[in-house]
Amino acid sequence: MTVPALLPAPPSAPPTSPVAASYARLAEVFPGLRMEEPARDERLPSGAGWIGADELAAGGPRLDAFLAWDDAQVLRDHGTRARPDVVAGFGLHRYAWPACLLVTLPWFLDRRVPRLPVRSVAFQRALGRMAVRVEEFACLPGDPAAALPGARVVADEEALRAEVRASLAEHLEAVLDGFGPRMRRGRRALWGMATDEVVEGLWYVAALLGEERRATAELELLLPGTTGPYKPYAGGAGFRELAGAEGTDGAPRATRDRATCCFFYTLRPEDTCLTCPRTCDAERVRRLTATA
Repeated sequence: MTVPALLPAPPSAPPTSPVAASYARLAEVFPGLRMEEPARDERLPSGAGWIGADELAAGGPRLDAFLAWDDAQVLRDHGTRARPDVVAGFGLHRYAWPACLLVTLPWFLDRRVPRLPVRSVAFQRALGRMAVRVEEFACLPGDPAAALPGARVVADEEALRAEVRASLAEHLEAVLDGFGPRMRRGRRALWGMATDEVVEGLWYVAALLGEERRATAELELLLPGTTGPYKPYAGGAGFRELAGAEGTDGAPRATRDRATCCFFYTLRPEDTCLTCPRTCDAERVRRLTATA
């Protein structure tokens, strides 16, 4: 994600925002991504590089223009053009990865789950900014935020996890409708990509927060499988220990196998993602050891 050296300060969040603290934590550890909430009497931003999630979901010329950025980036960085379906996959990833954090991060940090239909989110990719309007959210009994407008109290942790799955599914289902025809993948494969974005976004940010172990445990509970209440997600969190790549505390590091492949290897066959099914454990250990 391309981010300028200095980002303009986001406007102050509404005083009754249930998610502002979580989004502020994100900005502290990952300044390349800012999440802001316009005042209740303000519209979501548009123009100047902004695009609404509802515009991505609709497909058409606005989505084509969005994907033209990815097409140009691939040509600029790799000196070759990617297949149109690969470009669409890159574009989906660059939207869905931060969009999933709009829901998973407040859940992980504060046990609050915003409901975000596509009309409530806008994205400015070049600046690494998302604008979001939270009109409804779920929380647990005893949460002070239960007195805020739009709050809906649920019984327990599992009920709250169900709210996370439902909120993400509502948002991603619409977005996949827009991207799907350009990606030449079946519905299960599309949901495999979405599942990977849900898991790997929070996993990454939680590591920056120093809470990777808790995140992997929470994500295993959130996405333990693909049947019954866990549909339409195509795959579980699927974490496992990677022997031979111990962290600074001596404990084995976590890894997982993505449910789908992003097809980056079609540009550079020798370069696969760390969690790609094509990347063997020995190669994962080598890369992690080199990084450490």
